[in-house]
Amino acid sequence: MAVPKRKKSKSRRNMHRSHLALSAANVVIDPTTGEYKLPHHVCLGGYYNGKQVTESKV
Repeated sequence: MAVPKRKKSKSRRNMHRSHLALSAANVVIDPTTGEYKLPHHVCLGGYYNGKQVTESKV
């Protein structure tokens, strides 16, 4: 098993972790139902791009 030869400093450890931060979910309000949804997804009411595409799940 690989073992580090020297201790990684706090600065280098934190620089290594700089890309691991989570970003907030990009949520939009659906104009037809007023609910929150992910962009480019069908809302719970079955609407996509202002048109009814499926039956309502609610």
